[in-house]
Amino acid sequence: MKIEGHYEPAFQSVCEAFAQNFDEGLDLGASFAVTQDGKSVVDIWAGSADSAGNPWREDTIVNVYSTTKTMAGMCMLILADRGDLDFDAPVAQYWPEFAANGKAGVLVKHVMSHSAGLSGFDPPISTEDCYDWDKIVTQLAAQPCWWEPGTAFAYHSLSQGYLQGEVLRRITGKTIGTFFREEIAEPLGADFHIGLDAKHDSRVAELIPPEENLTAGFPADDDSIPARTFRSPAMTALEPQTREWRAAEIPAGGGIGNARSIARVHSALACGGTVDGVTLLSPAGVERVLEPQIEGVDMALGAQTTWGMGYALSSEGMAHSPNPRAFTWGGWGGSRAIIDLDAKVSIGYAMTRMESGTTGDPRTERLINAVYASLG
Repeated sequence: MKIEGHYEPAFQSVCEAFAQNFDEGLDLGASFAVTQDGKSVVDIWAGSADSAGNPWREDTIVNVYSTTKTMAGMCMLILADRGDLDFDAPVAQYWPEFAANGKAGVLVKHVMSHSAGLSGFDPPISTEDCYDWDKIVTQLAAQPCWWEPGTAFAYHSLSQGYLQGEVLRRITGKTIGTFFREEIAEPLGADFHIGLDAKHDSRVAELIPPEENLTAGFPADDDSIPARTFRSPAMTALEPQTREWRAAEIPAGGGIGNARSIARVHSALACGGTVDGVTLLSPAGVERVLEPQIEGVDMALGAQTTWGMGYALSSEGMAHSPNPRAFTWGGWGGSRAIIDLDAKVSIGYAMTRMESGTTGDPRTERLINAVYASLG
């Protein structure tokens, strides 16, 4: 397998780990990137971008599902750092209609930590509904919580992004895709999109669906929180092949980019809020991520998780760095973002071949281990 791109000599083992994933058939098309102190030290790609065998190129981008949540979370951190958003305030302070059906006590920090009690949609929605922002947020505003907010948590698979995005829209008057583009992606020169212009369609890689989708194993009459969370909508991973999905702003799962752009965006956080003269956050604003919000076993994912403000922190079930001041999240199928404040490192991974899980896989584990071995 020919590996394209560049890497610093100290990161030779990272390139070897990347190649090994292809040699073992774990990857068919992928990109991996690392920044240190804001500098690109690894930016590599290889393989095929689609089933026709077209190569993954330097500018190939792909849907990364829930790695998009890291971008949406960063938008909220910026608003809070500017004093426009209070994480301890009720959501209804910014979005009055949201107080319906007993939700007046739901705080913004509950949304940021998947503990708001709205991990799914009731009544269930279709994939097509995801493209209608006003319909989705109107339904969420009217919906009762499934548990007492702040007392437990279940992964807000798609709902988190709409909740965050509507709060942001009420504050700024902008959609979250526009805010992200203007305030983060364009200043940093990052090729990541929440709502993709059709002019970029020819660059989008084709995801290869996993062997099992997220609803596998749930009987039709299963009314559990995991079943209700992942059945609504029941996605097949074929959605990103459509123009409708790519165009829609789906801040919890519809982002399209590559490893380079994932690492580039998060290099700002890794460097304390400023990179290459672009300041997005104050150092204190970045540190807000590290404030533990809730921990335990996620009722939807079944995984031990500790949530900070919008990102997962290191925990027994979510190890991703030997350093304490690090945080992460990833997407269905395997994409990943890691930010390490101690090492001033950001890591991004995006690929075509999807694994069945939602919280990492052997490919990223191998690559992350190689990165930290290279860092010494």
